[in-house]
Amino acid sequence: MNRLEALEILQEARKKQGLTYEQLGVKVGHNAMWIASAFQGQQHVPPEEAIKIVQELGVPKDVAEVLAQHPYKGKTDPVIYRLQEIVDVYGPAIKEVIHEKFGNGIMSAIDFTIDIQKQEDPKGDRVLITMSGKFLPYKIF
Repeated sequence: MNRLEALEILQEARKKQGLTYEQLGVKVGHNAMWIASAFQGQQHVPPEEAIKIVQELGVPKDVAEVLAQHPYKGKTDPVIYRLQEIVDVYGPAIKEVIHEKFGNGIMSAIDFTIDIQKQEDPKGDRVLITMSGKFLPYKIF
């Protein structure tokens, strides 16, 4: 069963029982927005919460397995959004520092490597992203 099929089963069961998102939320311990977001495939539902939902609606248990998968939210995915935010906030400064250190040019995204490491920190683990791209000077015609 894929995500779309599971979400369709959940919506049909909710409507068949005549439950609003608010009413279902009260039954499983969440607010209406959280339930509606989950039923749109935009919310991570912990496995124990997914089981509560499918039991309440009387749908097959494999729906809970699909519901508990981390959703991919495209451009609204929190990880991707934050990476885009980094570029939005620091991009102009990165450009300036590249030009200051290398001259006018760009960092290649073709001749490029990237690595992600976990950096342990007592205040909370940190994500260390290392990007390395070949410097390409602008060509003057």
